[in-house]
Amino acid sequence: MSSLDSAKTASTATFLTALVLNAAVFAIEILAFTILRARFQSVYEPRSLLPDEDRRADPFTKWAVLWPYAIFKANYKDIRLRNGLDAYFFVRFLRFMVKILLPIWLLSWAVLLPIDAISPTAGGEGLERFTYGNVSLTTQNRRVAHLVLLYVFTIWILWNIKQELSHFVRVRHRHLIDPLHAATQQANTILITGVPRKYLDERELEKMFSYLPGGVRKIWLNRDLKDLPDIYDARLSACQKLESGETSLISTATKLHNKQLKKGGDTPVDGNADMEKDLTLAERLVPRAERPTHRLPLGFLPFSLPLVGQKVDTIDWCKAEIQRTDVLLREGREKLDQDARKAGPGNEEYYPPLNSAFILFNQQIAAHLAANSLLHHEPYKMTGRYTEVAPADVIWSNLSMNPYESKIRLTISYALTAALIIFWAIPVAFVGFVSNVPALCVKYHWLAWICKLPKPVVGIITGILPPVLLAVLMILLPIILRLLARFEGIPRYTGLELSLMSRFFLFQIVHGFLIVTISSGIIKALPEFAQNPAGIPNVLATNLPAASNFFITYILLQGLAGTASGFLNIGRLVVYYAKLYLLSSTPRSMYNTMFVLPSVAWGTLFPSITLLTVITITYSIISPLINGLACVAFFLFYQVWKYLFLWQLDQPAAGDTGGLFFPKAMTHTFVGLYIQQVCMAGLFFLAQDANKKPSCIVEGALTIVLIFLTFGYHMILLDSYNPLKRALPLSLANKSYGVAQDGRLSSTPSEIDAVPEDRYSSKRPLAKQSIDGRPAHGVEEHPMGRVGKKDFVEDGKGPSDGGPEMNAEVDLTRDRVDADGRVGAAGQDDTYKQKEVPADFNHPALQEQQIVWFPRDTLGVADAEMAELSKSQIKAATTNAEMDDKGKITIKGHPPGKKLRTL
Repeated sequence: MSSLDSAKTASTATFLTALVLNAAVFAIEILAFTILRARFQSVYEPRSLLPDEDRRADPFTKWAVLWPYAIFKANYKDIRLRNGLDAYFFVRFLRFMVKILLPIWLLSWAVLLPIDAISPTAGGEGLERFTYGNVSLTTQNRRVAHLVLLYVFTIWILWNIKQELSHFVRVRHRHLIDPLHAATQQANTILITGVPRKYLDERELEKMFSYLPGGVRKIWLNRDLKDLPDIYDARLSACQKLESGETSLISTATKLHNKQLKKGGDTPVDGNADMEKDLTLAERLVPRAERPTHRLPLGFLPFSLPLVGQKVDTIDWCKAEIQRTDVLLREGREKLDQDARKAGPGNEEYYPPLNSAFILFNQQIAAHLAANSLLHHEPYKMTGRYTEVAPADVIWSNLSMNPYESKIRLTISYALTAALIIFWAIPVAFVGFVSNVPALCVKYHWLAWICKLPKPVVGIITGILPPVLLAVLMILLPIILRLLARFEGIPRYTGLELSLMSRFFLFQIVHGFLIVTISSGIIKALPEFAQNPAGIPNVLATNLPAASNFFITYILLQGLAGTASGFLNIGRLVVYYAKLYLLSSTPRSMYNTMFVLPSVAWGTLFPSITLLTVITITYSIISPLINGLACVAFFLFYQVWKYLFLWQLDQPAAGDTGGLFFPKAMTHTFVGLYIQQVCMAGLFFLAQDANKKPSCIVEGALTIVLIFLTFGYHMILLDSYNPLKRALPLSLANKSYGVAQDGRLSSTPSEIDAVPEDRYSSKRPLAKQSIDGRPAHGVEEHPMGRVGKKDFVEDGKGPSDGGPEMNAEVDLTRDRVDADGRVGAAGQDDTYKQKEVPADFNHPALQEQQIVWFPRDTLGVADAEMAELSKSQIKAATTNAEMDDKGKITIKGHPPGKKLRTL
């Protein structure tokens, strides 16, 4: 066999090596998960343990080997009840890909594989026998089958995209008007940026928006707080140090007490009570030399260094620091109150208002009308309008930019993104180089030693190493891209993630797909270029399809090893117990480890999946083998993410966009269609017969027609659904809930005739959170989960029991929502009480400060320390945290200050 033939058949060895290795990794990780999941429930199914009983997920199956069936039978629609619409639509997208790929897989393997592989062929070996490039020069009429299936697959995908967008709009609108959501402050508040100086006054803004239904309930002007945020951060850091210091002090006291008892002598606690009355209990138990200490940072550094800087007593220093910052924060709030009393144009204020404001409306529809109205008669004034705003979602440092600065930053941000794309091509091209070493061995003798290695080694170098290198490169990108998006001035974290999704996807396509495809195909064709320069077009048409081998191994890696890693999640298992036993030195750190569940970053997760979508669609005709592998991969992804969102992960309600990442994912699917069609058109036009004449001009022309048809359909979908993605339409305004100006409940029962799907039960509570930001009618917010299955039933059947999706009818005769958004029995007075005020949209520096939290001990040291801190006007508590007589800390509930039920 010639060296060139060896290079061609190396693809088979690469594929088989990747298949065997990834299958082995898959089997090992799945076996490990099967063994470990029942023993470490706090890691593998925390949602069935942590939330309150009526909000817990169903316990995972106890049968060791039946867990795959339990996940398969689980209803993915339950995800939106526990983790919101973003998580639901992500899993829905994976389901969508399985749905479109299954028939594509079966049809392409039945039609295209025989056509590509049957003799006579272009001489491809191994996997290359099953690619578009293997069609013989004498049988070019076979390419008609590729054109027909190209049309069939495109029409099938476009029809499904339309169905998914229609479903998205219905579900999102149902979410907006759902009483659980519509009664919240988040649903009725908008953020406006670029407010001119004249309107930086509550009375002026209230007058402007008084024309909207229901009017304005409350307005918050964002102010230039100067150094208050830094003071707040300093206080928070001091509180954390104090918690660590107090916990260490209590632990040391306990250990010294136990040590003294073992010696058989009296301890200071057991001795004369009149001794050293001026000392605290901790001072009598713990010598000064054994108290916790730390070093202060040098003046020019923001952090401390080991063995450098002044050494101080941690507790004493933190008490002084907290007192100092409390005074400054108190003075700042007093000045802010004075500013509020003399607010108005022309008045000098210590904390002048910035050009942004939060506005809480009495009716939900008013917020959407305000966000979609032309607010000002001058360019760039009041053009930044954001609905569904939650305080936890706000990037406070980005609220001060004027519109012109924001535009300049936007330009710079995308210019830097473009530059990054260009220069990132160098390392990514190297990945393509590595993936085609067998072909380069033929051309460049200094690489010949690689081809002499054993085939499994060559398979690892070309099949395993490139995808791993590519994955490492892609890990580094989000950090830079997220910083660029923040520099742009985006005022919300959800907006930052939406921007990151577009940027990261662009990078993925350019560097994770296009450059690798082009470099891989051209490099593979270099030896044939040298032998036959005149046949370059036909060489490209033959070798570019062979670039699919890299992506076949990439999908194998993601679909097998990647999904198995998602189940096993060994990183979280190790980090969980490492934090718990090595790094968790305070009740708060233990609480964060044990009870605060992880979440995902949509800006990077979605593009990593839509990249696979683009790869699969692009090569679905060129290399049909990829269809079956991708279908299996997406099915496994669907199962693993369904499991994760039902039993492990928790997405914060404040960070939920209501599914806005999903339409972007549909746009990414169109990108896959466009790339596929452009590639197929190019391959058709490059195709030549045995006489070196173009053989597929008609097919190429019809593909160009298909591109225009796809683009036209895309524009129609954008024109149809873009206006419906964000705003609440007036046709549904009477089916939402809000507080009218007279203080009474406005709107009618939610019949949702226009939204027949996703029906909610009349037995579910009407409001999860009142409009003043507090839990309503005993339905309390919980960091581990928001809604349990018992809240969603219909005739005794919930979604997981095979009942309808949800019931749209809401029974208002049983409960009513009062003016504060709270549910009360029918007949109660639901008039708005002015005593209740909404939760503030103020910077955290202006709100209640964190309470110092440390554990109660058996010696009483914690109680004594609380009394000492109280003398310094520092709030401290031992709520739900205890230390036993051996120094072990246990957590029984939430930190002090959280209005939540104990676990």
